[in-house]
Amino acid sequence: MPPQRFLTLDDVAEILNISWSQAYALVRSKELSAIQIGGRNQWRVEITQLDAYIEGKYAEAAAVLDAEHSAEAAAGETSAATKRA
Repeated sequence: MPPQRFLTLDDVAEILNISWSQAYALVRSKELSAIQIGGRNQWRVEITQLDAYIEGKYAEAAAVLDAEHSAEAAAGETSAATKRA
């Protein structure tokens, strides 16, 4: 049997620890690429697409933390310069 290529939105929701509705919202907003198979709400997400989405979220989180760290460092330098003056 070939390895599984696609996940249902239930699978995606379980992996991300979110509700089905939240997984569907990610697809609807095009944050997460998916294809519709058959009837209504029969969505499938390719495993590679989910992995790319997760990696993108890690990159976003790292950028936020870097920005916060830079802002804190700049605030600390300003505070130190003010104390010296």
